Amino acid sequence: MSRIGKAPIPIPSGVEVKINENIVELKGSKGQLKQEFNSVYVAVEKDDKFIYVKSKGSSKNSRAMHGLYRSLINNAVIGVSTGFQKVLQIEGVGYKSSVKGKTLVLSVGYSHDVEYNIPDGINIEVDKRGVEITVSGIDKQLVGLVASQIRSVRPPEPYKGKGIRYKGEQIRRKMGKAAAK
Repeated sequence: MSRIGKAPIPIPSGVEVKINENIVELKGSKGQLKQEFNSVYVAVEKDDKFIYVKSKGSSKNSRAMHGLYRSLINNAVIGVSTGFQKVLQIEGVGYKSSVKGKTLVLSVGYSHDVEYNIPDGINIEVDKRGVEITVSGIDKQLVGLVASQIRSVRPPEPYKGKGIRYKGEQIRRKMGKAAAK
């Protein structure tokens, strides 16, 4: 049995949970989400304070889905109550960013500015200097996807470290030609 799947999911105050046939609907202060689950492998139940994900059977797929759906439902509960955010930092001389309406404009060393259309459900904020980008939203998967797409515009390079990186990310640096002696 899955150790992750066995743990009950606490329901914070202010979060409403409805369980239909194979959908968990969550509504909280940040918004609302739906999480589907496969009712062949797991059963989802709730009481006043917790949501329980129970495995149906002991097949390999059933055990795998037990932990997966517990994690997905837990992420949805956290998303509608507190939300998720990722912070990106831009490093390099003249590198900066700004938000214009529903578009993130990145000036990161190309001959042109790169424009990234912000998807619905995602909020992007840029600090005053334009070097720190905060991606936030209620869907953990979408927040991570948007952050990785922004990072892929100019990933950090190993010689000078210029580019877009996650806050706190360690970039492995290489020595240049001069250090080869």
